[in-house]
Amino acid sequence: MQESLLQQGLDITLFGMGIVFTFLLLLVICTTVMSRVMTRYFPEPEPVAVPPSTGIAHSAPENDVRLRKIIEAAIEQHRNKRR
Repeated sequence: MQESLLQQGLDITLFGMGIVFTFLLLLVICTTVMSRVMTRYFPEPEPVAVPPSTGIAHSAPENDVRLRKIIEAAIEQHRNKRR
């Protein structure tokens, strides 16, 4: 009696694993096919290159020097605080 019970358990286990494997295989195949169909018939539009606007003011060299000194002072203050 134990052999038949063990055999039935093994049969059910293999049958269940086979169904899960088949479902996952079909899922991968369907996903791949749908992806190819979408990229073929509905391609993403090319991004439009936006020319740089001239409205942005470039910083003057004296502002760059001032900004550099501010950053250096902040770094120095941070280093001194850590000591």
